[in-house]
Formats: sequence, C-alpha cells, structure tokens
Amino acid sequence: MIYIALIILLVGIELFYFKIADKYNIIDKPNIRSSHTSVTLRGGGIIFPIAISIAFFLGYVSWPVTLAVVLVAVVSFVDDIKPLSQLPRFVSHVIAVGLVFYDLHLFYESLWVLPIVFVLLIGWVNAFNFMDGINGITVLYAVTAIISFSFLPTNEASLPLLITMGLSCFVFGLFNVRKKAKTFAGDVGSISMALFLGYFMIKTIIDSGQLGYILFFSVYGIDAIITIVNRLLKKENIFQPHRSHLYQYLANEMGYSHILVAFIYSAFQLVINVLVIYMNTKGYLTLFFTGAFLLILTLIYLFVRKRVIRKMILKNS
Repeated sequence: MIYIALIILLVGIELFYFKIADKYNIIDKPNIRSSHTSVTLRGGGIIFPIAISIAFFLGYVSWPVTLAVVLVAVVSFVDDIKPLSQLPRFVSHVIAVGLVFYDLHLFYESLWVLPIVFVLLIGWVNAFNFMDGINGITVLYAVTAIISFSFLPTNEASLPLLITMGLSCFVFGLFNVRKKAKTFAGDVGSISMALFLGYFMIKTIIDSGQLGYILFFSVYGIDAIITIVNRLLKKENIFQPHRSHLYQYLANEMGYSHILVAFIYSAFQLVINVLVIYMNTKGYLTLFFTGAFLLILTLIYLFVRKRVIRKMILKNS
C-alpha cells in the first residue's frame, strides 16, 4: 500500500510542478541542435530528488547520499531556469561526489583509488546528462539499471530505496515516454538520477567485490566516450549541445521514432545486464571477460555507427 500511495503522491507532485513550470515559463524551446520540434515543459525530473528525499524520511537511504542528490538537483534546477556558469555546477558536483565518498567510506581507501573513482563518477554524471536528448531514453535506461541492481542479492537490503526510485521513474515516464512528451527531465532530473545511479554502481561493486557490474552502464558509456572522442578529433567544444550521438543520428537523421530508439537502447542494455548476472552466478564474470566484452561491444557500436553514418550520407546526397 505504501508504494501505491507513493505513486499517487508523485503523480500529484508532478502535476503540481507542471502548473508552476507553465506559469513561470520553465520550458525547453527547440533549436538547431535539439531532437524535439515543439516547446516542452522542462524539469519534470524534479520528482527524482523528491523521491530520494521521501526515501530518506522513510529510512531507506542515508543523509549524505540524499544531500548529494538534492544538492546537484537544486543547482541544476537553477541552471534549467537561468543558465549558470560551469563553476557553480562543477563545485556542486565535487561536493556531491565527496558526500558519496563519505557515505561509502572511500576516504579510507588507498589514495590512488580516489582520483580514479572521482573522474569516473564525474564523467558518468555528465555523460548521462548529455544523453538526455530524446523522449524516453533517460528514464527507460534508468529503469533498466534500477531493475538490474534489484536482482542482485548484494542489494537486497536496498530494495525499498530502489523501488522508490523506480516508481519515480514510472511516474515521470507517464509524461515523457510519449510520441510528444509532456515534459523533459531537465538537468535537475538527469543529473540527480545520474548521481544516484553512479552512487549505486560504486556501492554494488564495493559490496559485491565484482567490478564486472560496470557493464550495466556499457551502452551509454560506449556511446558517450566514442562520441566525445569523435568531437575532440573534429576540434568541437564537447561541453556544447550537439546531435552526434548514435541515438540522435537514428532519431533525427534516419527518422526512427524517439520511443523506438529509446526502447532499443534500454532493451539492448537489459540483455547485456541479464548476461552479466548469469555469468556472475556461474563464476565467469572475470576481469578478462569484462574487458573482452567491452571490446566486443565497442567494435559492434563502431560498426553500427559507421553504417548509420554511411546511410545518412547516401540519404542526403
């Protein structure tokens, strides 16, 4: 019953936010780099930090993690309304990562571990934020990760938290996983969810001692890294909005449905996650398997990307 009540509460909060966003013109106007064509309410992902705040009051999550997610959410929400410089956003991310480190007792680990985890977590948060480009892709990918984490025995004690965050994704999805979205997550949603997922990935790896679970983020990760490398080779500003992710090519240039592309990404990641969980139960999820599998996925991605770009060129010629 508590989860039914939570769904009703989150739907109510979302609808109330829509009234505020509409009144104060918190909208996302399409531009040349956008994947959408109509004005859409921005910041519907505000229910993600609200959900983790509710989880905190219910005793499902610690105060450092809650504070970290809420901090980046507040700064990101301000940025959604009135763009901020990179400094306050970066500072909020650094403080949030510090809170995550504190919660996971990482400050007691070897000094060489901290900068590696810091760079990976900051990189993940920003990559996840940049991938928020077409209807459904962020929330479906987040749901895929949350469901996958939920199936791991090591996360049994965290199930109430995972269910709470999963329900917030379900509610947001009601208004976003549509041909014409009612709302976008905005930075407030994508960055807060990214931080939560990043925290949970690190927690899962520490608690299980299994680095192979990093493959749960492989589809987004590979797309983001290769896109960044391509943009650097073209001497583009990687911090500026763009339309050069593979999913953007598929949705914008190739004309595939946003929802279809979002489902393809999340479904492909889900299949990978099922394989990862299976391989771990059989004792085959070794560092060698993880590295080899990442290499194979990267080669598959490059092959698909090359074919899509070739088709785009032929289509436009």
